[in-house]
Amino acid sequence: MRVAVFDTHRYDRDALEAANVRFGHALTYFEPRLTLQTAPLAEGFPAVCSFVNDTVDAATLEVLHAGGVRLVAARSAGYNHVDLEAARRWDLRVTRVPEYSPHAVAEHAVALVLSLNRHIPRAFSRVRDWNFSLDGLVGFDLAGKTVGVVGTGRIGRVAARIFKGFGCDVLCYDVAPDAAFERELGVRYVALDALFSQADIISFHIPLTPDTRHLVDAAALARMKRGVMLINTGRGALIDSKALVAALKSGHVGGAGLDVYEEEEGVFFQDLSGQVLQDDVLARLLTFPNVLVTSHQAFLTHEALANIAETTLAGIQAFERGEPLLNEVRAEQVLRAR
Repeated sequence: MRVAVFDTHRYDRDALEAANVRFGHALTYFEPRLTLQTAPLAEGFPAVCSFVNDTVDAATLEVLHAGGVRLVAARSAGYNHVDLEAARRWDLRVTRVPEYSPHAVAEHAVALVLSLNRHIPRAFSRVRDWNFSLDGLVGFDLAGKTVGVVGTGRIGRVAARIFKGFGCDVLCYDVAPDAAFERELGVRYVALDALFSQADIISFHIPLTPDTRHLVDAAALARMKRGVMLINTGRGALIDSKALVAALKSGHVGGAGLDVYEEEEGVFFQDLSGQVLQDDVLARLLTFPNVLVTSHQAFLTHEALANIAETTLAGIQAFERGEPLLNEVRAEQVLRAR
């Protein structure tokens, strides 16, 4: 099947080419993100493959439909970048990769905690300048600390297990608490307000929906412990970035590890080293010594990339053969879930 693959980098192409040996699709790679402006590139392709920071809105979908596209295969777990209601109107099917490697994302979340707590970036920079002083590098033991895990899907569960391994008291919040998981691991499901008020560290592993957008706003931050550490490897807009800046300035938030950012589109995955950063909020976040930002790289392991490629291409093959799409996302499902 002919597939237009957008927003591709070398690591994407390597993984897709390796997986495609089994499927034999005709993959054409486009470096730009899929947007209204780039959608005409897909004319004549029955399928497009998009990534999480593409803009597959109603206008883009209309252009894709007019050009003959019938399938949007998102090589990501998130699908908030696709207007599902517009896809339904244009009779476009949408698939995603619901699971690629929960370990990759969960381990990155914990790496952010450890790096912030033990001041690894600052220590690394010091010793490269022959500064071997330990002043300002004091951290804390994770053992005995209370960690809040918001969302106990596949990724959140792995994160909870890792934190339990450090000897942490783990509080969990999920819209569908799992009593069996609670008993097995020895975690406790609590209300979100209770988690916010009790946790020393809070790690977010939930999707972005209208209900979860800015879940962490100024009011939520005020309910948290002074000195709380926030870790976000979920979706950027779960956190109100301006409110976070204010809480960091006041010292109420003790640290933040962010692999995602609410206005990351057009910034993350790009080399902007020769330009002036236009996002004032992101620029301000990067000035804090207790903030660590990575560029949406939590998924970036060999295992995860291979799984993403395999699942994406298998879905395209199923569509081509008229078989059921196991990882299809439909507007009515999302609306019903709310």
